[in-house]
Amino acid sequence: MKRLTSTLLCAALLHAGWASAGVAVAPDDKGLLYTGRIDFAQPAAPVVTWPNTTIAGNFTGTSLAVTLDDEKGKNYFNVFLDGDLDSPLIVEAAQGTKTYQVASGLAPGRHSFLITKRTEGEEGATVFRGLELADGGQMLTPPARPKRRIEFFGDSITSGMGDEAPMNGRDDVSRDKNSWLSYAGITARNLGAELHQTSQSGIGIMISWFPFTMPDFYDQVSAVGDNDTHWDFASWTPDVVVINLLQNDSWLIGRDHKLKPEPDDAARIAAYEKFVGRIRTLYPKAYIVCALGSMDATRPGSAWPGYVTSAVEHLRRGGDRRIDTVFFPFTGYGQHPRLKHQRDNAAILTAFIRKKMGW
Repeated sequence: MKRLTSTLLCAALLHAGWASAGVAVAPDDKGLLYTGRIDFAQPAAPVVTWPNTTIAGNFTGTSLAVTLDDEKGKNYFNVFLDGDLDSPLIVEAAQGTKTYQVASGLAPGRHSFLITKRTEGEEGATVFRGLELADGGQMLTPPARPKRRIEFFGDSITSGMGDEAPMNGRDDVSRDKNSWLSYAGITARNLGAELHQTSQSGIGIMISWFPFTMPDFYDQVSAVGDNDTHWDFASWTPDVVVINLLQNDSWLIGRDHKLKPEPDDAARIAAYEKFVGRIRTLYPKAYIVCALGSMDATRPGSAWPGYVTSAVEHLRRGGDRRIDTVFFPFTGYGQHPRLKHQRDNAAILTAFIRKKMGW
């Protein structure tokens, strides 16, 4: 592994623009490997919105800069260099178009980078405008794409809301949201699987903290609110699908009684089953894991795990044999899962999927 100079060994927030006479790399360069639901309507200006969307590549040269055009100035990105996944540089995207220096003083020769979106659609869209390498640098053959594929449908737990916040601190600050370290991201890396993360903080099956629900949202190519974009499900098919929803329903319906008329137990089960059934129609061969937790929807005595179990049992009776449940235990911690909880949940889910899939 090539080592960086000492000035790059800490994860710094990169605000300032950077200009130099280097080698421009266009967003449609064949050396770039994109992962996730990305809007390629304009190939030279791909739009990134979903959490854990990634851009990777291999290059030569002693420096690397990234140009982003951010809608709101609220998004954060990780940049990992030369496979060091423990030491990200963090880009805080300013509103508008800006170039960020993410590496300088690299040793001559081959290097690699991985850019990941920490934040979600609620922070707005980002247009990737390309890279700049040091004079004489060039893009190399891109990394190999993993053969395994996994998709997550979830809420703030899946998105990693507050996972890097202090245990006794607020957990609604954008810079503390890191989807890379959510249980979804960790599980995908544990399994060597390519990840699509279709998640949104605050979303539910029957009701959300805003006017749209996951059944309205799951099929969009853009994660920015409820919109009329359409994802082509035939373009990417997962081997495993994990659905971790109903936490927000449990608060807004079971606790706050915000949905009128309030659905009874049968209606709650039916709504969940309908969404899972829709995912099954889209992915007839995938192994579906219906998960819940680790916030208080899985607390002792909660009815919500039973709704998931009832829906899955009914689907099994209907002939679906590639579906199961996983419940992450409620630890008693009252806020969004922190890194410890995310790692613990990933360990549970990783072991389960490995067993079921032989991975």
